[in-house]
Amino acid sequence: MEYFLTEQQQMLKELAHKVAEEKIRPVAAEYDREGKFPWDIVNVFKELGFFGTYIPEEYGGFGGGIMDLVIMVEELSRACGGISLALAGTALGTYPIMLSGSEAQKKKYLPDLAAGKYLAAYCLTEPGAGSDAGAIKTRAVKDGDSYILNGTKHFITNGSVAGLYTVFASTDPSRGMRGISAFLVEDGTPGLSFGKKEDKLGIRASTTSEVVLEDCRIPAENLLGKPGRGFRTAMETFDRTRPGVAAQALGIAQGALELALQYTKERHQFGMPISSFEATQFKLADMATKIVAARGLVYGAAKTADAGTQKDISRESAMAKLFASDTAMYVTTEAIQLYGGYGYMKDYPIEKYFRDAKITQIYEGTNEIQRLVIGRDIVKKGVY
Repeated sequence: MEYFLTEQQQMLKELAHKVAEEKIRPVAAEYDREGKFPWDIVNVFKELGFFGTYIPEEYGGFGGGIMDLVIMVEELSRACGGISLALAGTALGTYPIMLSGSEAQKKKYLPDLAAGKYLAAYCLTEPGAGSDAGAIKTRAVKDGDSYILNGTKHFITNGSVAGLYTVFASTDPSRGMRGISAFLVEDGTPGLSFGKKEDKLGIRASTTSEVVLEDCRIPAENLLGKPGRGFRTAMETFDRTRPGVAAQALGIAQGALELALQYTKERHQFGMPISSFEATQFKLADMATKIVAARGLVYGAAKTADAGTQKDISRESAMAKLFASDTAMYVTTEAIQLYGGYGYMKDYPIEKYFRDAKITQIYEGTNEIQRLVIGRDIVKKGVY
């Protein structure tokens, strides 16, 4: 689908591919095994300007938009879905500023984020508020020229390693989701601390932790947008970042297919490579077809979002995330099957792809939620 890409995007794709193969693939197993955060790879992203790719030029970025982010995340995830999250997770924490930030907030934070001076994190999920994001209990109380935040955020990507946290808290519990507001909390703010670092099944090179706010006082100017607009900001952010999750899933699937193809050519049974068996070729055909179909949805959603001609892109983003993540689980499962018993062993890299793929069906809205978003939109607007 290179016809989708501009010459500049093709160059970006090639650069990200080179980073994936030369910098990430050799260390992916080590970071997965040890569950440590890949600061050395983050520095590579920083040096190459990856963090500024999707940020507008007037704020120090390259103005590439969501499509450029998707291209990078897909290529990096071919080598490691966890390491790619340092970039994708920062985009998730940055987009609320791009969507709802004041001009002063954009000028203050976006240039540093574009330069990779620090990472960002998106803090919505709580122990009792997952799919039901409107049920968050974190409170923000106005106190003069400040807000005081109290609550605990759960399963936060880049938690404890980010320099800036986009935090969603209720400023008026009586209004439900309409009482949720968004705030910017800088690392080092008194009252901001970090709880348990999660020991995860997959994406182990990405740090996931609790973010704890205890009488955390921030300036009132750190309110992101208007009071009560936080839930809308959160959902509009997902519309623009779910193609990034889809790209992560797409990259994981592509990487798994490439490994499986290589293995089936090398593995001999009954005196011939197993790639010569029809049963193997049928699996490879289905895997490849689903990946190409997923790529069409992902690129289409990204292009639609960047075009700005369609106000509501919830359906397109949800479809891309749903199909690509389901494809990642299908492809990685079939890839293990092609490896046979060896695929179940940590001596071979394919089991990591299987473990990394699962989370793409869960975070930024479970696939059940994606189906709900798609179904409601179809009922409301019809099929197109």
